Amino acid sequence: MSLLIAGLILFLGIHSIAIFAPALRAAAVERLGLLPWKGLYTLVAIAGFVLICIGYGQARIEAPIWLWQPPKALRHLALLLMLPAFVLLLAAYLPGRIRDRAKHPMLAATKLWALAHLLANGGLHDVLLFGGFLAWAVMDRISLKRRANVLPPPGAPAGRWNDAIAVVGGLLLYGVFVGWLHRALIGVSPMAG
Repeated sequence: MSLLIAGLILFLGIHSIAIFAPALRAAAVERLGLLPWKGLYTLVAIAGFVLICIGYGQARIEAPIWLWQPPKALRHLALLLMLPAFVLLLAAYLPGRIRDRAKHPMLAATKLWALAHLLANGGLHDVLLFGGFLAWAVMDRISLKRRANVLPPPGAPAGRWNDAIAVVGGLLLYGVFVGWLHRALIGVSPMAG
């Protein structure tokens, strides 16, 4: 569990600098330069992500601490919540009405993903991982309301088909994840049991 916690601290910590210490980012960019700062940021995020993956896998298999056994209905609800999560994930990079209305679709997708997985899983490692991401996404969304000059993530140019691409692409990604990729990557089929 310690690798999972260390990974969360690194990954969510580096992603929280804009929330809790925007002056630190500005000072680092001033001292290092923009590209070296982005490189350092990326290295820390990747290290955190790797530790999260290894730590979550170990905690899930070696010594899980179960807090509750979710009812089957919550797993079905989780599958339903993941549908818009995939659409919002793509909409974050496709300027259109979905992105405009959601304001921050990547954070909305993260919140839906985390909530869905909290509902469907009852281990301490699940609460740490998904609860950590949910808390971070909520704090980031609140802080975005107070930040000036927040730019959308880089993505495709504006186009009349972007919303359709986000919906169709999101549904296709959902199908691939539910049907195959979740089991291949995580070792668990969302449709099982």
